[in-house]
This record gives sequence, C-alpha cells and structure tokens, in this order.
Amino acid sequence: METIKLRETDEFIKLGQALKFAGLVESGVMAKDVIQDGMVSVNGEIDTRRGRKLYAGDIVQFEGQEIKIEK
Repeated sequence: METIKLRETDEFIKLGQALKFAGLVESGVMAKDVIQDGMVSVNGEIDTRRGRKLYAGDIVQFEGQEIKIEK
C-alpha cells in the first residue's frame, strides 16, 4: 500500500493529484480518464469525480493497488 502524507498546510489532496503523486498514472489526462471510466474507488465506492477531495484516513483503490492518505 502506497502512503501519501499531506503537507501540514494542506487538509486534502484531490483524487487526480493523488493518482499522479503515487505514480499510478502518468498524467492528469490519464487520471481524468481512469476516474471518469469508473476504474477508481475511494473507501470502497467507485467515484468518478477527479476533483474529489481526499482527507487523512481515505483509501483509494486502482488496478489492485491502494493509496492511503495520512496527515
């Protein structure tokens, strides 16, 4: 499981940014496509919003990989 640690000044990270930061997609366009195609879930539920805000404790799943958001 990949972990993304939020900066102290940030309360959240957007879903598309998290996928890019974790290296699961190569670009923002690719992130947009996989999210809109229903290939990404947040906390066990498919989410098609690229701008979905992720907070500490959220878990993202994509292609068998997980990203955990931490503060």
